Amino acid sequence: MSDAIYELLSSVDTPYFSNAEGTPRLAERIEVHRFDFRPQIEGAKVAILGIQDGRRSGDNEGCATGPSAIREALYRLTPPRNWQHTIDLGDLRPGITEQDTAAAVRTLVSELIEMGVIPLVLGGGQDLTYPIYQALQPLGQAVNLVTIDGRLDFGADPEDMTSKNYLNNVILHEPNYLFNFSNIGHQGYLTDPDTLDLMEQMQFDTYRLGLAHEDVRQLEPVLRDADLVSFDLSAVRAADHPAHAEAGPNGLDALQACALARYAGLSDRLKAFGVFEHNPDLDQRHLGAKLTAQIAWHFLEGTYSQVADFPKCDKAEYTRYVVDLPNIDHEVVFLKSGRSDRWWMDIPYPSDVKQHAARTLMVPCTYETYQEAAQGELPDRWWRAFQKLA
Repeated sequence: MSDAIYELLSSVDTPYFSNAEGTPRLAERIEVHRFDFRPQIEGAKVAILGIQDGRRSGDNEGCATGPSAIREALYRLTPPRNWQHTIDLGDLRPGITEQDTAAAVRTLVSELIEMGVIPLVLGGGQDLTYPIYQALQPLGQAVNLVTIDGRLDFGADPEDMTSKNYLNNVILHEPNYLFNFSNIGHQGYLTDPDTLDLMEQMQFDTYRLGLAHEDVRQLEPVLRDADLVSFDLSAVRAADHPAHAEAGPNGLDALQACALARYAGLSDRLKAFGVFEHNPDLDQRHLGAKLTAQIAWHFLEGTYSQVADFPKCDKAEYTRYVVDLPNIDHEVVFLKSGRSDRWWMDIPYPSDVKQHAARTLMVPCTYETYQEAAQGELPDRWWRAFQKLA
């Protein structure tokens, strides 16, 4: 990456490095873009990138100043175990127009991903998810997008993209390289039933807030299969994150939010992770900034704990379990990783799908999914994936 890129970025102010207590701090471990220092990007595991643009966030425009507030809380935290080379590029200054900002985001994220560096994006509005998604296009691969949001951000005028309808642009983008889209945490009273029906017709997945409350661990396979994860902090209840213009009484709690971020980091497939819509103007006692920093911390901790499971290892390394089910034409094959004890389903492409490079598709699942099949039930996740391959 050319040093000219740094001309787009503001350096991080030095007061964040204060450590009067003498305990280990993230500020001492991260290589930070300062006025007199530009960190080496090549070889980094994660690159933090703030984006100071909230112009498409409606009443939550104050999120443009979110990166600095999050960073101040983040740098005070103790480093996770298994630390790996992490840098902070600083903040991308807003362009003259929103399109200028989007173009810069697309360029920066694309170059980071090409270098094998995972961008940790601190926004800014969630509409910035779209240029990050566009940055994955040069990879030439099908993309799985996961959003964590209390709403499904479709609708309104597709010609005027905002943080409330940016998914229109993702779904309609040409060329189409979106294989699957999933949203975690939608709340029924905030979601148009017609939108849920549309998601079902497009064979996309929605996971209601209640599922996260019942057992957040059931959502780990969804995040394990993600290339890009976009976290709208309005999905967190106001008691834990008040710093959003539309913060509500219901939502994810702090523990669930951090768990989801860690699951995203653990994914060996993940290319980028973004946390958006933190508005310091509405933060009470900096509670929201502290939680957002902890979400980022858990993402880093998960990333440093990756074990090089699929797709970074050969399928032959897995233990294979075959379940024969009555009344279906296919056996259900499960694969278990000896590195992490995580499970996948090995789903065959339908016989009429010819000349496909891969004969099967590995889809993450849980041990409970295997137990369900062992009891004679075809897992819903298996059937939905098989239909999508058709």
